[in-house]
Amino acid sequence: MRLALPSGPAHLTYCANIHRGESWPETFDALRLHLPAVKRQVSPAAPMGVGLRLSALAAEALEQTAALAALQGFFLAEDLYVFTVNGFPYGPFHGRPVKEQVYAPDWRQPERLAYTDRLATLLAALLPEGEMGSVSTVPGAFRAAGAEPGMRIAIGEALLRHAARLVRLEADTGRHIMLALEPEPMCLLETTAEAVGFLEEQLLGRHALARFAALVGCGMAGAEALLRRHVGLCLDVCHAAVEFEAPGESVALLRRAGIAVAKLQLSSALAIGRPDAEAASLLRRFDDGVYLHQVVERRPDGSLRRFLDLPDALPSLPAEPEGHEWRVHCHVPIFLDGVGRLGTTQDVLREVLAQQRAEGISPHLEVETYTWDVLPPEWRCAELDQAIARELLWVQDRLLS
Repeated sequence: MRLALPSGPAHLTYCANIHRGESWPETFDALRLHLPAVKRQVSPAAPMGVGLRLSALAAEALEQTAALAALQGFFLAEDLYVFTVNGFPYGPFHGRPVKEQVYAPDWRQPERLAYTDRLATLLAALLPEGEMGSVSTVPGAFRAAGAEPGMRIAIGEALLRHAARLVRLEADTGRHIMLALEPEPMCLLETTAEAVGFLEEQLLGRHALARFAALVGCGMAGAEALLRRHVGLCLDVCHAAVEFEAPGESVALLRRAGIAVAKLQLSSALAIGRPDAEAASLLRRFDDGVYLHQVVERRPDGSLRRFLDLPDALPSLPAEPEGHEWRVHCHVPIFLDGVGRLGTTQDVLREVLAQQRAEGISPHLEVETYTWDVLPPEWRCAELDQAIARELLWVQDRLLS
């Protein structure tokens, strides 16, 4: 939906990665089933924005003229428009273990560059005239897989090449697309500060700017302006909350660095104020075997301890849990502030939405609760389409009232 906020216009949608579908026919069937049902509840009289998720397999099939025309016709008939694409998961994302494979291939591998180039081209064909488009992507690489010498340089080079592709794409089509790197726990770019440091070093440093100027055929000043126009961050509120980031400080850091938030993903994590044996028993129900659930513990002295996944964290419960807090990377419904002993980081999301309303953080707002299929039953308190609509309406109430 197009929202007229005090801070300026913004687009709101939900991410279609909540729906199963890896091939293009499966993906298209899911879109035709769910998008009209959600739209009837949240935007019956006005166009509704769409946040696409396309696997590499689906994206390749969508390049076919007939498939793309069918999608365009569906959007036109149902009063829908696309402004953002989730280009994070390359391969299967539902119904089987995903875990660390969600980051593969990473930005050192040519398949990631080719996939993201393809997504940008498809978005340019779908994007309404005059709108900016965004494609979110993995934060470089999974941290445990990124230790070899030259890794940061190799990732930076691939990102420069993709940014050059976005410059050419805008020149050819008139469509402005931004790549949005999405920091996530246990990745190369884990926090907002790490992402800023990486971009300043590997994309905006002097040698990187000279390389990009050669790729696009312009001067150094022009190269920096083009990079800032086409590369930014996807700020996922769940991820930032798990890292105990203060949203206002993160946004202020990005503004000082001149780095755009191309997409703001609206999401909540699990929060446990006293991680004891009872809480551990409840948390075990979230160990679904499909997704990685990174855990960050804040100790009474303010220091942080990180665990790759719930099974790694649970045996390490603090002997004296008072004063400790755990946050768990599990995207839970944003309209819930908790169920029983388990809380959420909804308060962080409320703070972000207040800042979006007052000052503006990003023109693209996307609710992302992809874990719906694997949540414990008491957290799935509505049918899927009703739950998606409830999340969108919850966001609208806080932005527009």
